[in-house]
Amino acid sequence: MRQNHVTEQAPRPLVFGEVLYDKFPDGSAVLGGAPFNVAWHLQGFGLAPLFISSVGDDEPGERILAAMSEWGMDMRGMQRDAIHPTGCVMVSFEDHQPRFDIVPEQAYDFIAGAAAAVLGGESGALLYHGSLVARQATSRAALDALRAEALPLFVDVNLRDPWWQRQWVDDALHRARWAKLNEQELRILSGQEDTADNDIRVQASLLRQALGLEVLVITLGEAGALLFSETAVVETVSGDDGEIVDTVGAGDAFSAVTIMGLLRDWPLEVLAQRAVDFAAAVCRMRGATTQDRDLYRHYLRKWSE
Repeated sequence: MRQNHVTEQAPRPLVFGEVLYDKFPDGSAVLGGAPFNVAWHLQGFGLAPLFISSVGDDEPGERILAAMSEWGMDMRGMQRDAIHPTGCVMVSFEDHQPRFDIVPEQAYDFIAGAAAAVLGGESGALLYHGSLVARQATSRAALDALRAEALPLFVDVNLRDPWWQRQWVDDALHRARWAKLNEQELRILSGQEDTADNDIRVQASLLRQALGLEVLVITLGEAGALLFSETAVVETVSGDDGEIVDTVGAGDAFSAVTIMGLLRDWPLEVLAQRAVDFAAAVCRMRGATTQDRDLYRHYLRKWSE
């Protein structure tokens, strides 16, 4: 892996995309949005990400900004939208698996501004983004401005119908150095969704080669994950047998630790196991984020031993 070790002076990760409230059947609402979740975890681990997004000029937006400030996050990348509301997603469950009703025309669809205005001359260690934020032209243009900075790119595929187009996803993946997707997304992008007996390892290896990715991550839910590089295939499973509360945000927890491992040059086997273990911990709580700083301290101590 080509990244240097992170120090306090080192460039930090940039995270671009949606922030919203996940609204659950019991009436509770939890901060969410894949990029926000990733940035939140990176902050918890001490990597000081710059998160770039937009919230509405409304009470949910105020709560998001207050939570970010309390968590110590850099607020320079946050915008207020006087027209569009703060994002929300309605979450339901089927066999512990979340289903998402994603609302259109939200503030995160209208992230504006050029990269130079946000960065202020600062360089980044990498840029992380998902595919949902590309559904609207305004945010898509802002993302293109950031990608023009030629930062190493981590793309987290999120194929939520009807909010994606193949050309957007293909374009992002061809720009990427690293990418993460789940098994179903792999089958869709490989054109093998109707052939369940096709070897996932073959599909993933061919896709990684075709895209020229340094690392391709395939998440497998409770079965763990597969990581593919030019020289290795790493399979890892969770050793955690704790009770699952919900799986919302598990993939984002995995992404955050993967980014941390890439920046700290962890061996791929170590990175994979740590990412799976932290994702399992997130499954033991409601929603994708937590203000429990001890959770992050626990894993930092464990990983330093």
